[in-house]
Amino acid sequence: MFAPLPPSAAWRHHDARTGFEVAYFRDGERGVVVEGCVTAIEDELTWAIDYRLRIDDSWHTRSAQITARYPDARRALTVQSDGLGRWQLDGVPAPELDGCLDVDLAASVFTNALPVHRLALAIGDGADTPAVYIAPDLAVTRLDQHYRRLADGTAQRYDYRSRGFDFRATLDFDASGLIAGYPGLATRAA
Repeated sequence: MFAPLPPSAAWRHHDARTGFEVAYFRDGERGVVVEGCVTAIEDELTWAIDYRLRIDDSWHTRSAQITARYPDARRALTVQSDGLGRWQLDGVPAPELDGCLDVDLAASVFTNALPVHRLALAIGDGADTPAVYIAPDLAVTRLDQHYRRLADGTAQRYDYRSRGFDFRATLDFDASGLIAGYPGLATRAA
């Protein structure tokens, strides 16, 4: 369905925040490892977030290691999944997240690629995709979202809805299934 991932990708964040994101992709044992960093200014606060995601062959998120830096603090979080929708936060079971198969890092536009790859929707089809939502301050909640594949333009397009934030946008993905354009948030730079 998608071309292989490139060695790296980068996005310029704009409008909602000012910043930049870089991600590196490599084949790992039974899946993909993604290492990235986002630096930004949002609501007059500067932050930098490093992430390392391990994704299995079915594009289920298996783990996320996140380190966040702020002017006055540094925080870290480890999120792990059994691949079937059961999660642990820093080693503690989190049953409120049961049924989620993806991680959605608010700081990263890359993580929108996770459900798109995993679902492989045909044009016109849609699916609910609840996710483990991790805010820039590393607060964790469940985020109910929905992806519906639209007719393709130059690449795949999806109607994205986040019920938790009453948000809706049309997301464009490139041939590798990475965000090319996220209205009001980011544009692919490399």
